[in-house]
Amino acid sequence: MRILLFFGLLTVSFISSAQTDQRIYDIIDAVSAERTENDITKLANFGTRHTLSDTVSQTRGIGAARRWIKSEFEKTSEACSGCLNVFYQKDLVKKGANQRIVKDVEIVNVLAVQRGTKYPNRYIIMSGDIDSRVSDPTNFTDDSPGANDNASGMAGTIEAARVLSKYKFENSIIYMGLSGEEQGLFGGGGVAAYAKEQGWEIIGIFNNDMIGNITGVDGITSSTDFRIFSEPVPPTETEEQRRARRFYGGEVDGISRQLARYVHKNTKKYMPEMNPMMIYRLDRFGRGGHHRPFNDAGFAGIRIMEAHENYTQQHQDIRVEDGIAYGDVLEHVNFDYAAKLTAVNAINLASLAWAPPAPETVKIGGIVEPSAKFQWSKVDGAKGYKIYWRDTTSPTWDSSRYVGDVTEFTLDGIVIDNYFFGVSSVGENGFESPVVFPNGVFR
Repeated sequence: MRILLFFGLLTVSFISSAQTDQRIYDIIDAVSAERTENDITKLANFGTRHTLSDTVSQTRGIGAARRWIKSEFEKTSEACSGCLNVFYQKDLVKKGANQRIVKDVEIVNVLAVQRGTKYPNRYIIMSGDIDSRVSDPTNFTDDSPGANDNASGMAGTIEAARVLSKYKFENSIIYMGLSGEEQGLFGGGGVAAYAKEQGWEIIGIFNNDMIGNITGVDGITSSTDFRIFSEPVPPTETEEQRRARRFYGGEVDGISRQLARYVHKNTKKYMPEMNPMMIYRLDRFGRGGHHRPFNDAGFAGIRIMEAHENYTQQHQDIRVEDGIAYGDVLEHVNFDYAAKLTAVNAINLASLAWAPPAPETVKIGGIVEPSAKFQWSKVDGAKGYKIYWRDTTSPTWDSSRYVGDVTEFTLDGIVIDNYFFGVSSVGENGFESPVVFPNGVFR
């Protein structure tokens, strides 16, 4: 009887931990590769979307491109009875701001805000880049279709808005087209500063930069691999926080890394055919993306992108040289793959937008004791909390225990020295916040 009872409890525990939400599968199914292809094609056909290119023409240049993006967000808003607040966010950048700004230019971003019902000032963000470039970053006249870099990420953001606008969320979602990425990450910097001015509480940003290529210079072709880049700790941490890390750990447990783990776990749960690869660095070696200005401002942010890049199709004049076709053109984009990565974004946007806030404070104790102890701040809207732990060498949270609606708990028999720990909040609907690494100690 005891054996049967044990296995019965084990089964209940397994079922509880494996619960899914049908709406997430519906979101995956709703993402359209055909619409994604149409949008990437439309963006590529503007000829060039260079940040310094024509803003007057209705058919060519970044001005035409951003007006079309804004109109697509507005169409989506009309279909959901005005559920999106669509607007431009602008900043003037003067000639000489860096070597790539060869004339004064207004950096114009397009934002579409889907307001949350319970936490309207908490935002989860998906972004794509509007602009493109060729070999010379100051050449703003030649054709620069930017089909993969980054019409793919921009089209994915437009499609995610279409799909998610059909739902109501407790938290707000922002769908965002950013300009000036190739000239020095000016668009992201402008919005990050705007967010600070407006007092936005940002859950995190998913920067999508190149989500359409499946065949890389490494000789690998894969329509399931993708990378999640995240920095280990915020650049805004204080000296006191840095000193604490020496003694208590947390070298790879900053807010952006927890966001990356969230996307990794949620993707494995709902899209097991995909292979999310967590890359432990801010971005590709020596390069940058539009999540970085948000990281610089102290916000969580990650880059989601293809796993296998082809450098002959990035930042290149369109030409054939030594039998190699250079240029970021439509024929190199895999639209089904771009739709898959759009779905990855959409399900994680939805999961975070449906989740309660994370605990603000998590304290850990249990020094020289046979148990790990926790205390955390209560979260409005949480039905309970889950404690996570992992081996100190593991990249992912591998063990967890739901502990109910309490604000302190002891894990008996687990020695604090041998694991890293964290706590998430769980809503009535089963969706979880990102894990919070302990930010305090008690005895």
